[in-house]
Amino acid sequence: MLAELRVEAMRPSLEVINRFDPIRARDRFLSTFTDKETFILCYQDEIVGFYVLRDFPTYLYLDHFYINNKFQGKGVGKEVLKRIQQKARNLGKAIRLIALKASPANDFYLALGFIFERVDGVDNHYIWAGVDTE
Repeated sequence: MLAELRVEAMRPSLEVINRFDPIRARDRFLSTFTDKETFILCYQDEIVGFYVLRDFPTYLYLDHFYINNKFQGKGVGKEVLKRIQQKARNLGKAIRLIALKASPANDFYLALGFIFERVDGVDNHYIWAGVDTE
């Protein structure tokens, strides 16, 4: 179910760059899946989204962060990311992540204080070092 949510959430951005392959998108997620690093977001009996947060010595890596299309634009992602930022702040760690260059997620991360680091292929790399924009 989580892999399917990922595929649907990524579809528009992958289609823009002509790289949408549902099997590849699903397999890429499942090849690194671990339940201990995966946090499922629920509302009533419905999965709203999920994220994978990997803990490294000097930073947290937000490997996957997807909100069900039905719940996007309602502030869910912002609230969850602010909680992840608070966790990182409490641990004294930065947060690193990547986003597809063509994804609207880029504006979302920039608005929440992430700093663009570099481009690598079709991905933008970002870091948040504990500085809020609000």
